[in-house]
Amino acid sequence: MVVDIENQTTLENAPADGLHTEDISEPTLEELERELPVVYDGQVPLGDLLSRVVQSIYAELSELAETMPNMSDSARKRTLADWVVKTKKQVVKLYAVAKWSRDADTIQKCMNITAFLMTQNQQFEDTIRALKYAKESLDSARLRNHDLLTSLDVLTTGSYLRLPTCIKKLAIPPTPLTDAEVAKTLFDMEETLRYRLRMSEAIPIEISQYHIADGRAHFTAPKLFSTSLCLRGGAKDDGWFFVHVEFLINVGGDLTGLQEFPRIPSGIIKRHITDEADARLAFYLRLPDEPPQMPEAPPRPQLPAGVVDAPLVRLYNFLQMMSLSYQLEILWYQAERMRSLGWADYLSVQMSSDRKSLKVSYWIRPPLPQLPGRPRLKLPLLGGTLTISIVENKVPSQTTPGPARTSRQRVVARLQQKSKLGDAKPSDEVEGLRFTVNWEPAKGALGILIPAEESSLPTDALQVDPDNLDFERMLRTVIQKHSKAILGSFRNQLQHGSNKVFSPPGVVSLVLEGETQALQAHLCADEVVIITIDARTGRLNLRDTGDLAAAGRGPRFAVFSDRLNENPTFLMDALFRLRISTILDLAEQKANYLGLQSYRRRNIVQEEMQKLGPEARGSLYIQLSNFPNHYLVLVVTDERFRFALITTKVLSESMYGNMVLEDIAWLDFDRIHDAALISTVDEKLKTGGNLKHKRESDDRNVGAEGRYYGFHLDTQGLRELYSYCSARVAFINVERQFKIRGIPFTHVNPTSNSPVTLELSEIQSSLARSVPALCVQSKHILSGAPAAEAAMPNIRVIPLNWWSKEKAQVVTCVKLKYVQQPMGKTASSSAVIRPSKRIIYDTTEAVVSFLSENVNTCVDEFLEEWARVSKMVVIAREVAQMSKHKKWLDVRLLSFDLQTVEFAYAQDYTVSISCQDQLSPTGGNFDLEFSRMLPQDAMETDSSLDTFNPHEDAEPFLRDILRHAHGRLAPSLHFLVTVLRDTLPIVVELEAIRRDGKQNGQNLDIFAKASGWYRLLYGDLKHALDFRLMSEQRVAILDASHSLFDVQMPGKAVTRTPAIDDLVLQPIPRMREIVTVAVQNGLASGQLAMGKVAAIDVGVITNASGVGPLTRAIHAQVLEQLNG
Repeated sequence: MVVDIENQTTLENAPADGLHTEDISEPTLEELERELPVVYDGQVPLGDLLSRVVQSIYAELSELAETMPNMSDSARKRTLADWVVKTKKQVVKLYAVAKWSRDADTIQKCMNITAFLMTQNQQFEDTIRALKYAKESLDSARLRNHDLLTSLDVLTTGSYLRLPTCIKKLAIPPTPLTDAEVAKTLFDMEETLRYRLRMSEAIPIEISQYHIADGRAHFTAPKLFSTSLCLRGGAKDDGWFFVHVEFLINVGGDLTGLQEFPRIPSGIIKRHITDEADARLAFYLRLPDEPPQMPEAPPRPQLPAGVVDAPLVRLYNFLQMMSLSYQLEILWYQAERMRSLGWADYLSVQMSSDRKSLKVSYWIRPPLPQLPGRPRLKLPLLGGTLTISIVENKVPSQTTPGPARTSRQRVVARLQQKSKLGDAKPSDEVEGLRFTVNWEPAKGALGILIPAEESSLPTDALQVDPDNLDFERMLRTVIQKHSKAILGSFRNQLQHGSNKVFSPPGVVSLVLEGETQALQAHLCADEVVIITIDARTGRLNLRDTGDLAAAGRGPRFAVFSDRLNENPTFLMDALFRLRISTILDLAEQKANYLGLQSYRRRNIVQEEMQKLGPEARGSLYIQLSNFPNHYLVLVVTDERFRFALITTKVLSESMYGNMVLEDIAWLDFDRIHDAALISTVDEKLKTGGNLKHKRESDDRNVGAEGRYYGFHLDTQGLRELYSYCSARVAFINVERQFKIRGIPFTHVNPTSNSPVTLELSEIQSSLARSVPALCVQSKHILSGAPAAEAAMPNIRVIPLNWWSKEKAQVVTCVKLKYVQQPMGKTASSSAVIRPSKRIIYDTTEAVVSFLSENVNTCVDEFLEEWARVSKMVVIAREVAQMSKHKKWLDVRLLSFDLQTVEFAYAQDYTVSISCQDQLSPTGGNFDLEFSRMLPQDAMETDSSLDTFNPHEDAEPFLRDILRHAHGRLAPSLHFLVTVLRDTLPIVVELEAIRRDGKQNGQNLDIFAKASGWYRLLYGDLKHALDFRLMSEQRVAILDASHSLFDVQMPGKAVTRTPAIDDLVLQPIPRMREIVTVAVQNGLASGQLAMGKVAAIDVGVITNASGVGPLTRAIHAQVLEQLNG
C-alpha cells in the first residue's frame, strides 16, 4: 500500500495501525439487542397477577353473598367492612405493581445485558484456566539438557569413550565394607564425637546428660525430647547432621486421634524436621566446593571475631520449641475434638497467629434479644477463659542472659564455657521456654461475682503435663472450681437472703462428692431440689430427687431452668415459687388420690383474694362434690398450711363469671384431727383393736407445735378436713332452711350412747361420731302440716354421707304416737322395712326415717313425705277402727306400708289409696285403685273369676272427696266409705246390665256423672236413666231427660225449641206407666217392702234393697218400649 504522506485526506482516512481494512457497517441497536440472551428469572406476567387478584375478589364476594344472609345486621356490617379494607389493600398493591410495570422493558433489557456480561466473564475465566493448564502441561514436555561430553567424544573419535555415570551407578554396585571396617569406622566416629563434645562443643546444660553409642551422640531433654546426632567427618570444621528425634510426650484422655501425634516423627514430618535441624546445625558451616552463588542469593552468614559457633545450642532451641509447639498442637486438637463432640456451641478455641498461645473460652452463650420495654440483665457471654501460652522461662532477679536455672546449673554452664571456649562467646544462647496456664473467670458469670480467693487455682493444679496431655481434664478442673464457687455463692445468698425460708440450718447444703457438685435445697416434706451447673453448657439445671410420682414435673423444672438461665439472680424467687408449686403438687396429688376435684386457681376477684391474708403465697381449692359452691382451701404460707372453708358466689353481671367470697371460715386442723383421733381410739377400744402401732406412729408425729405443723399433711388428714367441711356445709344448709322458716333447733349427739360396731366404723368417717345432729320440735316444723298430732315432740335431723364420695343426704327421724303395724302383701317380716327409697320404718320403735337426697331442699322434702305418710297413717288408723265404731263388719284393712292403704269397704270390694304432691298449692292428689278380692281357694289362672270393681269408673269423682278434705281427712274418709257402700247396689246392677247388653248385642253406655250419680244411656242416644244417691241410703231412678232442679212454675208455659230438642235427651215414652207396673210387680212378688218405695212422675225412689229388682224391671220395660 502506498500512502501519500503529504495528502492530508489520505492521512485522515488511513487507519491508526497502518493497516487497511474494508469498510464494514456498524450493526444497528436492534441487532445488538437481539443477540442478548433473554432472562425471565423471578418475573411474573402482569396479566396473570391481574387475573388471580380478580378471581380471588370474585370468589370472596360469592362466599359473602352465600354466608351474609344468615348473619345478624351488626355481623354483616363488620364482615363487609373487614372485606372492603382487605380488598382495598390488595387493589392498592396491584395499582402500585401496574405503575412499576411501565419500566418492565427497561428492567428486562438491564437483566439481559447483565446475563450477557456474566457469560462473557465466564468465557474469560475459562480462557485463563485453559492457559494455566497449558502452561502446567508443557513443563513436563521440556527436553533434558544436552550431553555435551558424549557429543564431543563422538565428534572427535567417532564413538563412545565412556558410559554415563548414572548407568555405572545402576549397573556396578559399590564394594561393601566388612564388619571390621564398619566397627572401626563407628569406633573412630565415637572417639571423634567424644573428643568434640568434651573439648570444644558448647552443650546446653539441659541436655548435658548424653551418651554415645552406635556412632551417634544421644541427647535427652527431660519431658521434651530425645535426639541423636552424628558428625559429617573427622575434621575439626566438619559439622553435625541430624539423625532422629523422639518427643517425650504421652497423650491422655480420649485416645481416638492418638495416631495423629506419634512420638517418633516419620515420613514428611521427619523430613521437614531433618531439613530444618540440618540447616540450623550448618548455619555457619562452610560448605566444601561451594558453587558460585547466584547474584540474587544472600551471602552466607559469617561469625564475628571472638564468637564460636554453637550448633548444639541452636538445635536445642529448635527442638525445644518443636516439643512445646507439638504439645500445644495436641491440646488444640483435643479442644477442637471436644467441640465436635457437642461442645461447639459452648466452647470457643482460638490459636494465636504465631501458634504460641491457645485461648479457650467456655460456657459461651448467645446474646439474648433485647425486647422493647423489657430490660434484661446483661450477663457475660462466656463463663471464663483458659489460656495456655509458650513463654520465655526467665527469673526476674537473674541478670545473666539465658533461661531460669538453678545456681548449680549456672555455675556448671559458666565453667563449661570457660573451659571449652575460653574468652570467646558462643554464637547462640540457650532459650528457656515453658508453658503458662492462666484461668480468668468472667466477672458476673451466671450473675455471680465470686470472691478473689475462689478465682485462682494452685500452680500444680493447672500445668501442662507432657506425660499426660489431656486438655479435657484441665478444662474440667477449671469448670469444677468455677462451679463450686458459683454454687457456694448461691448457697450464701439463700441462707442470708431477705427471705428466711431457706435460712434454717440444713435447708440448703452444698454437696461435693468427687466430680459431683450440687446445691441441695429442701422444699418441703421429702421433696429436695438439686441445682447443678452443666459443665458443658454452663446452664443451671433444676431437678428433683427422682421420685417416680414427680415424673410429670419435668416440663415445669425445664421452664424454671430456662428462666433461671436468662436471669440467674432469679434463683431465690425461682426456688421460692418452685417450693410453693411443689407443696401444691403434693397436696393436689393427695387430693387426686382421694378422688377430690381440686383447682390451682378460681376466677375469684383479686380484691376478694386478699381475704385469705397477706401471708398467702399460694392456694389449692378443693371443691366439695356435694356442694359445688363451697371449697376447702389449702393456703400456703412461708411456714405452714392454713385451712379455710369458703363459700363462693358467681357474679351474674360479670362477663367471665367472676366469683366473690360470700363467707370464709378458718379451720383449726389440730382440733379436728384430735377429735377424729379420739373417735378412732374409742372405736379401737370398744372393738378390741390393737393400738400399739397407732400410738407409736402418732407419738412420732406429734410435737410441741402440733402434729401437722409445716407442710406434713397426709392423706388421712386431708380426708378428715374434707369430711369436716362437707359436714359443716351440710349442717349450714340445713340450719339455713330452719332459719328461713323461723324454726328453732338445737344440737344433740345421737350416737353418744350407742355402741360402735366394726362395720359401722369402717363405713363412717372418723369424725362421724363427733359431729352433732339437729333436733327440732314437731310443733314448730309441722306447724300447719296435716296430721301433725301423729308425731312425737322431738324430731332429729341428721346429715349423712358427707364423709363419702356419694351424694350427701339428710335423714329426718320422727317417732309416731300411733303405732300401726304394716300389714298385707307389701309388708315384711323384718322389724325395719323400706316401703320406698326415701322412707324407712322401724316397726318396733315406731320411728319413721325420711331420707332426702338434696341437702338444700331436705326440709321441703321431709314436709312433703310427712304429708303423704301421715295421711296414710290416719287413713289406716281410721279404717282399722271403722268396723268397731261404725259397726261395718265387712270393712277391714288389707294392706298398709306407709305409702299405700288397701282395705275392703263391702263384701269383697276393695280400694287402694295413695297420695302425692300434698304440699302443692292445689292441695295434692289422691290415687284410688278399685278391685275385688279373690276367694281363698281360687286360682289366679282361673279366667272365670271377675276382679273388676265397677267403682273404678267413678274414681275421678271419688278421689275429689279426699282431695277437698281441707285438713279434715278422717271425716272425708268416712264419707268416702259411706258413698262407696251406698252406691255399691247401683254399680253392681249397672255392671250386670252392661254385661248382659254386651252379650245380647245391645249398644248401652254406662258412666258416672258424679260420685253418687250414674247414667244408663241407651243405643239411640236420646233416652237414658239416671241413678242418683240420696240421703239416708235412698236411691232415685229417674228419666234422665228431666232435671231435679228444673222446677215447673205454675201458670208458666214451657218454651220448647225444636232445634234444641233434637240435641238433648228425650223423655222415655210411658215412663210413668213403666214405673207403676215395676213397683206393683215388686210389691206383689215380695222383692220390695211396703213403705220403702215411692213412685213419682219421672221415676221412682227406693231404698238400697229395692235398687236391684226395680232397675232390672224398669230397664227391661224401657228396652221393650224403645224397641217396639
